[in-house]
Order: sequence, then C-alpha cells, then structure tokens
Amino acid sequence: MEIQIQWFPGHMAKARRQVQDALKLVDVAFELLDARIPVSSSNPVIDQILGEKPRLIILNKSDLADPSTTKQWLRVLEKPNIKAISLDTLKGEGLKEVPRAAALLVSEQMERLAAKGRRPRAIRCMVLGIPNVGKSTFINRLVGRRATKTGDLPGVTKGQQWIRTESTLELLDTPGILWPKFEDPQVGFKLAVTGAIKEQVFDIYEVSLKLLQWLMVHNPEKLKERYKLTELNQELGTLLAAIGAKRGLLVSGGVVDELKVAQLILKEFREGLLGRHTLDLPPLQK
Repeated sequence: MEIQIQWFPGHMAKARRQVQDALKLVDVAFELLDARIPVSSSNPVIDQILGEKPRLIILNKSDLADPSTTKQWLRVLEKPNIKAISLDTLKGEGLKEVPRAAALLVSEQMERLAAKGRRPRAIRCMVLGIPNVGKSTFINRLVGRRATKTGDLPGVTKGQQWIRTESTLELLDTPGILWPKFEDPQVGFKLAVTGAIKEQVFDIYEVSLKLLQWLMVHNPEKLKERYKLTELNQELGTLLAAIGAKRGLLVSGGVVDELKVAQLILKEFREGLLGRHTLDLPPLQK
C-alpha cells in the first residue's frame, strides 16, 4: 500500500530564508529529530543550510522509540563536528546533556575568542526541526519557564525569537521546516503517523490501515492486547472494523465509524500505547 503525501505551505519557504540569514549569528545548531524516525524527520534542506556549522542532533521523544535502536542511532549519527543525544522532553530526561554537549562543540571557538581578549559570553544556539518534533517544549524545558507557545499541532511557531536560559545558552527558535517534496512515499507515511503533518492533508483512513499493516508485522501481540482481539484479520478494513466494534465506536444502526477508529489508532500509536517503536532502522555498522 503506497500513500502519496505532499505538503509545503508558503511560510515554509520564508522560514528557510530566515534560517539562512540567522545562521551567521549562532555558534551551534540544535537539530531536533523524532527518535522514532531519525531519517524521515531529518530535513535534507536543513542539512544543506547548516553545512559545516557545529551541530547537536537531539533524538527527541525517545520515550516513544525502541531504546536499543535509539542507542544504535546515536552511534551512527556522531561525526566530526556533530554530537548526538537522546531526550524525553516531557520528563526532562537527557536535558542536562544539552549545555555540556554544546560547550564541547564550540570549545575551540570560545578559546580563540578568549585568546583575543574577548569576555566570556553565552553560547548562541539555533533550534531547528520539522513541525511538531517538540522544539517549543524543548525550549521551555531548557529555559525552565513557558518561553514559547506550544501545541500538539504542526506549525504552531510562526516566527523567530531569541530566548535566554539560566545556563550558558542563548536560544534562537525557528519555525518548523518541511521540505518541498517527499521523494520516498514511506517518508510521507512515517511523518503522517508520528504527527508531523496536519491531518487535513492526508487520508486518515488509508494511513491508519497502513499503520495496522506495519503493526501486524512488528508487534502483533501488542495490537491484540490493546484492542482485546483474539486474532488479527489479514484484511485490514475488517481488522479496523473489529477494533471499532470492541471500542464501541459506532454510528446509528450499529455501523462502525471508520474515521473515528482511524483517528483512535493514530492517536494511540503517537502516545506509545501500541508499544515503543522505531520506524527508521539504522544502517548496519561494520
């Protein structure tokens, strides 16, 4: 089942230009990725913009991803000038690693400034990522107060703003940037099921069927347990209807409300109620 999803609102092109213009003001870039989809949530446009800028890759929502796979991804993502950490912003786990990693990335730069007689200053950091990856929640956690507007819908942050933290960091928030075209339909699917794309632009029913298909392969027992099913029907529409009947999601005449069931499945997957899953697997390491 292939699903084509494309979404590139006009304000995303403007956001890209804003990021390019502001890049010369910062010392290090914080790129937030969804730990469940480190590849699919990594915008190649951001990669082009940053170039050789020191970068801290933050695998956010690690509480929803498979822990062992996240550890593998951290090893894969570490490169010269790039460090990688995992983070659960809701609980704050991993947050203390952020200023430490940032300081390591810019240590040589700060030493050069000190050698020129410059006074110590805060490390200037740009926060980047696709919509709904958790940038605002991350900033609020790091600052320790409600510094930015947050929400569970993609694209809440519309402009750029600097935020001072109590530690040694100054943060520049940026709007979430998606790329113009998803070359791989699997990327569109993964962004849809994890909540990076507004539900108005894809077929919720079709995406939920594809997710059921994926779960039947990767965690069938959890699927049966969560929805109290004795068996999983191979016909996806029938399986979705069985879930709806178990949850009492019916319209008049006892017919299953397929849209509500589809929304339920997506919601519970995003909340980790169907297990901790990583949809992007790391390359085999030699």
